[in-house]
Amino acid sequence: MVRWVALGVAGAMLLAGCTSASGSDSARLKVVTTTGILADLVHNVGGDRVEVSSIVPAGGDPHSYEPTPKDATRVTEADVTFTNHLLLEQQSLIKTIDANARNKDLNISLAEASETYGAHVIPLVENIGLDVLWLGLRVRGEGAQRGATRTSEVRLSATKLEGPGSLVVYLTESLGEPRIYFNSADGLTAADTTSLPPAAHTHVNWAFSKPGTYRLTLTAALDNGDGRAIPLGEGTFTFAVGIDPHTVSGPGMTVLGEGHTDLTVDLDSGRLYTFNDVKGGGKQTEISAEQAVIDVPNRALVSVPDDARFAFLGQPGSQVHQLPQAVLGKHVHGEIDPHLWQDVENVKAYTQLIRDGLKRADPDGAATYDQNTKNYNQKLDELHKYVADQVGRIAAGNRQLITTHDAFGYLADAYGMTVAGFVVPNPAQEPSVQDIRKLTETIRNLKVPAVFMEPNLVQRASVLTQVAKDQNVRVCLLYGDTFDDKAPSYVDMMRHNADELRKCLGANQ
Repeated sequence: MVRWVALGVAGAMLLAGCTSASGSDSARLKVVTTTGILADLVHNVGGDRVEVSSIVPAGGDPHSYEPTPKDATRVTEADVTFTNHLLLEQQSLIKTIDANARNKDLNISLAEASETYGAHVIPLVENIGLDVLWLGLRVRGEGAQRGATRTSEVRLSATKLEGPGSLVVYLTESLGEPRIYFNSADGLTAADTTSLPPAAHTHVNWAFSKPGTYRLTLTAALDNGDGRAIPLGEGTFTFAVGIDPHTVSGPGMTVLGEGHTDLTVDLDSGRLYTFNDVKGGGKQTEISAEQAVIDVPNRALVSVPDDARFAFLGQPGSQVHQLPQAVLGKHVHGEIDPHLWQDVENVKAYTQLIRDGLKRADPDGAATYDQNTKNYNQKLDELHKYVADQVGRIAAGNRQLITTHDAFGYLADAYGMTVAGFVVPNPAQEPSVQDIRKLTETIRNLKVPAVFMEPNLVQRASVLTQVAKDQNVRVCLLYGDTFDDKAPSYVDMMRHNADELRKCLGANQ
């Protein structure tokens, strides 16, 4: 597990030394968190001694929320700041916190220090059963010798493309708006550059205008925020588009056509290679750029939508070979699942970290923080038992989760469920007959009585809703990253999730 010990996040540092940040004995401690879930935990630990607020508003998405100048001002006024991190939050939000936090030793990344307090972390679940390669971009390694921190960026530029047509690499954001990363149609320039934080990867679409063999050269550099670009390396990747990939492959080369692959930059070695998660086997491999052939088969053909925003792909109705991004929206994350709070036991580690951070900032309140944490953790023990009991009453064959977000791996792992997949429809274009067939078969084969979505995604999930209706299964709601009026606290959220799972998946007979 990669930990960015950013400005005093390590648990041991929380226990060392005392500083008074509150200004006077009567003043309440000002605390800023990135999310409402963290703010609720701070409120329960801090009680009346703290004034806490969240930067990401209720209903907002921490994966994509862009901070404002007002948010930066709030951070400068805070005595203590809490982030989740493990790449849950948007990189620009983390930069805002780290650049403006007044007390660097009290800028605390909870998920990254939680293991020292007994939290259990798991890899991010990413298996949605695509029948073509799921291809993304990734950064691996720590880059300590190059001065990398959690606010660094690795810039990845497309510098050369050889092939019969053009290549566009783009992201479809949550509301269907495309963001172009690389587009060779008008020639590759300095503008054909994207960036990722260390230890992160992201999902993008790869669209090719004509069949044939393509060779794409990517060049990487590290930006530590000091105005210098530190060169890392480059690699040339081969794509077999609409042709037999074995006609391109030579001795010692490997065809990549299923599972999950990322074109990867290594911060330590500077190499570029493919990092591959083989479908069904859980085996991870590295293959050099020169030895990999990426298969873009004819079943990856899609029609260009009749939407002016997607004119860069070609004429509406024309076809392009496209490897899909699979997960809708900007979704930059690492190898460890950052949604630790879906396992109630992990939240007890969070509350202890919060307690120790508040005690350092406000030593006079130590007894209050200790007692509040003890009281709240008793509630968490009751909550953990309640969730386990409710899930335990679900028929064993029904404990399958099909959702619209990859936020529920801890829920499944802690309470004996299986993540069968997550389906995120693309609102920018109508799904193909094949897309609908695959979703229908998944639901039918598993014989699940319900699928789940988050309340803030209901309006974007018309396809999932229609397929569920056609298959006579329910569409139910689970809270992942954010609260609303119906679930205004962490305890309310998890009780709702437990009740909804039991109600929708069916109890033991």
